[in-house]
Parts: sequence; C-alpha cells; structure tokens
Amino acid sequence: MQGTRRARSAKAGDVAMTELRAGTALALSGGGFRATLFHAGALVRLNECALLGTLARISSVSGGSIAAGRLAVAWRRLDFVAGVATNLGPEVVEPLRAFCARDVDRRAVALGSLSLRRTVGDALERIYAEELLEGAGMQSLPDAPRFVFNATNLRSGRLVRIAKPYMADWRVGRVDAPAIPLARAVAASSAFPPILSPVTIDARGMAWQCQPGADLFDDPGQRGVLQLTDGGAYDNLGLETIDDFATLLVSDAGAPFSVEGEDGVAWLGQPMRALDIATDQARALRKRMLLERAPVRGQTVAYWGIDTRIADYGLPDAMPVRTEVADPLARLRTRLNPFDEAEQGRLINWGYALADAAVRRFLPGTNGPAPSWPVPGFALR
Repeated sequence: MQGTRRARSAKAGDVAMTELRAGTALALSGGGFRATLFHAGALVRLNECALLGTLARISSVSGGSIAAGRLAVAWRRLDFVAGVATNLGPEVVEPLRAFCARDVDRRAVALGSLSLRRTVGDALERIYAEELLEGAGMQSLPDAPRFVFNATNLRSGRLVRIAKPYMADWRVGRVDAPAIPLARAVAASSAFPPILSPVTIDARGMAWQCQPGADLFDDPGQRGVLQLTDGGAYDNLGLETIDDFATLLVSDAGAPFSVEGEDGVAWLGQPMRALDIATDQARALRKRMLLERAPVRGQTVAYWGIDTRIADYGLPDAMPVRTEVADPLARLRTRLNPFDEAEQGRLINWGYALADAAVRRFLPGTNGPAPSWPVPGFALR
C-alpha cells in the first residue's frame, strides 16, 4: 500500500503488517514556559536543517502548544528559501520570547477570579488570543502541516485532539471542522490543574459523529460542554496523535523525576507527589514503548529530552556543553510566569543543541549549516 511500510514481528518470523503514514511528524511536550523556550530552540535548528518545512504533522501539549500555536499563526507568513524559513526569528521565536517574559498564570487567575462572567480558563484564552495568537481561529490554520493541540477530557478521562479538520475524543465521537478559537485550543491544552483548569468548549450545537469505539456517544452529557484540562494529564509527550508516522521527531521538556525528602510524604504534599509519580510513570512508559517498538515497526525516531546528556548521542562534533550549566535547566519551574534573559537564552540554546545532536545522530544525511548558538550571550560551555 502506498504511504505504508512493512515491519517484521519481533516475536515470530511472520510479517506483521504495520501501516505507517509516510512523512515526518514532530511532538512538542508539555512543561510550561520552560518547554515553550526549549522547543523554540529546537525549531530553530530543525529549520536550519530544512526539516521544519517538511513536517506533515505537529502534535503538542501544554507549553509545547504555546510554541506550536505561535508557529501555526505565523506559518503562512514564513518565507521558505531552499527549505529554510528566513524569517522564523521575527515571526515565531521573538514573539515567544516576549510572551515568556510576562506573568501569564497569575494574571489569568486574577482576571478570572475577579470577574462574575469570566473563568480563569476564559482569562487564559483571552491573554493567548490578544498577546500571542492574533485572535486566530482553528479554521484559519494551514492544511499542512496539520497542527494538533492535545487536551484531556475530565469527563471521559481521554485525550481530546483539536485540529483544523476535526475535534475528537475516541470515546465520545468527532466534530468536523470545529469553529473554535485557536486560543481556546491552546488554553485547554495548557490548563494546568487545578489553577488554570478547566477550560470549557460548548459543543452542544456541534454536529457530532459516531466513530468506532465511541462507547459514550449516546450519552448527550458527554457531547455537551466539554470540561478540559492540561493535555499532559493524559499524554505529556504528545505521542498518541503521531505515533504511526514513519519518521518521528520528539522534543521532550518534561520534568525529570526527583527523589523527595520528608516534604514529599507529608500529609499536605502527598496528593501532588502522587500526581508527579503517576505522570512520570506514564511518560516513562510512552517513551519506552516508542523506542522499543520503532525498530520493529520500521520507524525512524529522533528523541531529545531536556535531561539528556548530549554526550550520549556519541557525536564527536556535538555542540560543547558543560554539564553543570545544562543540568539545572531541567529543574527550572514549569509555570507561565516571567523567565529572565539568562533563563530564556540557555533554554533556547539547550533545545537547539540537543535537537542538532539527535537529528544528526538518527537522521543521517540531514543537511544544515554548522550549528552555532542562537543566543550567543548564553552559550552552555
């Protein structure tokens, strides 16, 4: 079949027909403004290597959705010359940096709490719409690449995919061509519970369609007002919507798990600690499944994580990075509050350096100029 590849079963000699979509997909993980800036650096290097313009799908979660939202708004204005967008900086990176210097989460809480008509989720959407996403709607996005913004449905407990051609929860059903603001999709994807959550989408007047496995379709309450929270609650890597592509690029700015002292087992700290454990386990399982299944399925995967040691890629010409400078970046906060110049510069440089190493290690033949720090004043050496 055209656009698919065959993979041999790892357990037996029979051929397992695994259908893979032709093309390359990119996943941008969650992790607040830390993730937004880390992914911005990765986008710069992917663009230099002429990979950005070849992407078929971009799947994003939480902080990754902030970066993807800005990229989606600017996409039609990007000037690609020989496969490289010459204006990615002013159209995408600089607006993201300006936005990540603002106090977004506390403003959203204050505006939502002081209003009788507006919720915190509504306030978050308004900030995104007015200060980053230019009031764009989902139907104004490009057809290619397809941008998919992932949120979690608090009622069904499953992922909600919001894209230009559809909005879907596999247990509830699908709505074609959803006429909703891009800012609402990004707000739902990044609505960290319980502070910024839930973000609602009134779907009562939408034309829902049943699809295979939609066991909740007949429940009208499920197709009413959707109560959505951060996509990271279900899939912080954003893999579920792209894991059938032949080539996967995965940018992971998720927090590495840390061992806690007494505070982690104290009565008041236990609920958050339990959530951290569950989230880390789910993230680790998805990552392991991805890397173990890829060779069996015939996939090419380039993965880079914020807590990865660049030396692990085994490239003699990887960018020079001092461990004592890079390691603290994985422990930076994941809030939507101001990141200063140094934090921004180092996160962008780290995402750039790791994307460069991962792509050159796992996508042989990738062309691009010799890497150089995108924010020279905050080199990681």
